[in-house]
Amino acid sequence: MQTRQLSGLKVSAIGLGCMGMSEFYGPRDESEAIATIHRALDLGVTLLDTADMYGPYTNEELVGRAIRGRRDQVVLATKCGIVRDPKNAMVRGIDGSAAYIRAACDGSLKRLGVDHVDLYQLHRVDPQVPIEESVGAMADLVRAGKTRFIGLSEAASGTLRRACKVHQLASVQSEYSLWSRDPEDDVLATCRELGVGFLAYSPLGRGFLTGQIKRVEDLAHDDYRRHSPRFQGENFQKNLQLVRRIEEIAAAKGCKPSQLALAWVMAQGDCIVPIPGTKRRRYLEENLGALGVQLSQQDLARIDEVAPYGAAAGLRYPEAMMQAVNR
Repeated sequence: MQTRQLSGLKVSAIGLGCMGMSEFYGPRDESEAIATIHRALDLGVTLLDTADMYGPYTNEELVGRAIRGRRDQVVLATKCGIVRDPKNAMVRGIDGSAAYIRAACDGSLKRLGVDHVDLYQLHRVDPQVPIEESVGAMADLVRAGKTRFIGLSEAASGTLRRACKVHQLASVQSEYSLWSRDPEDDVLATCRELGVGFLAYSPLGRGFLTGQIKRVEDLAHDDYRRHSPRFQGENFQKNLQLVRRIEEIAAAKGCKPSQLALAWVMAQGDCIVPIPGTKRRRYLEENLGALGVQLSQQDLARIDEVAPYGAAAGLRYPEAMMQAVNR
């Protein structure tokens, strides 16, 4: 397995996002999910990414069961900061206070069944709490041995600079793919400058870039993507045309569109590690095939031509959720 460095934290060049195993993307099958995690570890994937809000809580419990007896093979990453109402899981808030972070970490360790995680991340920046307070609390967790490294998710460039003055970050996790290139504005450059790694979540455009989704009806009735702007009406059709152009390039390269999309993300810099999510072994194996896809400068130029910055139609989140993104 190829590896990459997140500011001193060595991980597999492709990680595994575990969110969809418990929520958001249709039916769940715990036995297949655990088999997928086991298969990932067998194939050399080390980085597993989860969060307390997935489920909520149940995804950490699932990952904990899956890695029991194999902890030494795993770079375990989880997140805190998005708080869901226990009476209505659709109602969410953001909490970056020191007291909350300390309590949330203890809860995650218990659910995961471990005495420490390798990467503890703030899922969203709390606009009501100075980032210095949040990162200071996370730094205390490092000193207490509860996490080895810390990171932020969906953090703006200025926030990263302030955070790194308190404690070095191993990573920033944000959406990045051929249809979500916002980090190219300045976050990626800031990461390189500060020596911070970058975890690219949804590198397959929430599955759209695989070419498997042809109609909204292909999604389960409870699938989150039915409410995503990019999967709605005219946006869906425009984005489908984008995928078809990517499929043409992939066919010429002799690979799957998903593999082309992942190879493109990895080609944007050695500090970038995509963490595609899947809950099935066959898609996991397909994703890892991206490691064998070599993109020439001509290939990259052609991809940029058909999928330039801003090519996707629609916001990447509903407007209310975009308000929670630190910009």
